[in-house]
Amino acid sequence: MNEKIIEITEVSPSEFFGTQNATILQLKKYFPKLKIVARGNKVKVFGDDDQLIEFEKKLSMLIKYFDRYNKLDENSIEQILLSDDSKTKNSNESDILVHGVGGKRIKAQSPNQQKMVDLMKKNDMLFAVGPAGTGKTYTAVALAVRALKNKEVKRIILTRPAVEAGENLGFLPGDFKEKLDPYMQPLYDALRDMIPHEKLDGYLEKGVLQIAPLAFMRGRTLDNAYVILDEAQNTTHNQMKMFLTRMGKRAKFIITGDPGQIDLPRKQVSGLKEALLALKDVEGIGMVYLDDKDVVRHRIVKRIIKAYKSIETE
Repeated sequence: MNEKIIEITEVSPSEFFGTQNATILQLKKYFPKLKIVARGNKVKVFGDDDQLIEFEKKLSMLIKYFDRYNKLDENSIEQILLSDDSKTKNSNESDILVHGVGGKRIKAQSPNQQKMVDLMKKNDMLFAVGPAGTGKTYTAVALAVRALKNKEVKRIILTRPAVEAGENLGFLPGDFKEKLDPYMQPLYDALRDMIPHEKLDGYLEKGVLQIAPLAFMRGRTLDNAYVILDEAQNTTHNQMKMFLTRMGKRAKFIITGDPGQIDLPRKQVSGLKEALLALKDVEGIGMVYLDDKDVVRHRIVKRIIKAYKSIETE
């Protein structure tokens, strides 16, 4: 009898094994001649060589499925164990950007969100501009997570200008990170929808995922990265120019913002507005203008945007 030790590193072992080791129990039923022991992030298997080879192949398929869809139920396990190949992707799911936590299907929810997806296939930089609730940031984060999962980039970098919108950052309680986190919360919220908690923490610890204020981008060259600048309407001329010139090799940049919600001091020109004018004809840069038709929040948000638009144009 031979022994095989398989280490699980791609996914969280506890989540993959399931409640009361449900995944291992199904594997034991499928491989009755093998002795299977799961401890920590390792699976020890004892048996004949041909069975061990088949077991490792099926376990790899299950791990890939779980990594992609963030779930693994009894039916999907059985389907994979009984299949002849490793093709688990449904051809009807080509429009799905990423499978989020619990298998949530995340895809473009409006024509302009789909335009964001399409333009990022052709360009390395994209400006996505529009009012609150149109899914700019959420779609951008989904595109970044998909690129990371597909190994198109090695890291995701998310940044925002830490502009004090009517509040004094210095008087908020806590250390620097605690003061800054509220500004970054929309980015954390999107990520928690798309990446399981344990994996998200691991990415943050290893620097695969970086969330930082715009000032921290100065002097860096961002290679092999998917970079998102959120709330870009609150950048100055110098900040926007600094950020755009951080772009390194094999990088993708998405800049999102709402020109109608500028928190800069009066008479301060928004770096976003300036960039939209200066770069509109530059090859390799795409631009999408979202509007109230793209709102994916509560239906009343769409009415609020329309109401404000009517008094702002009077």
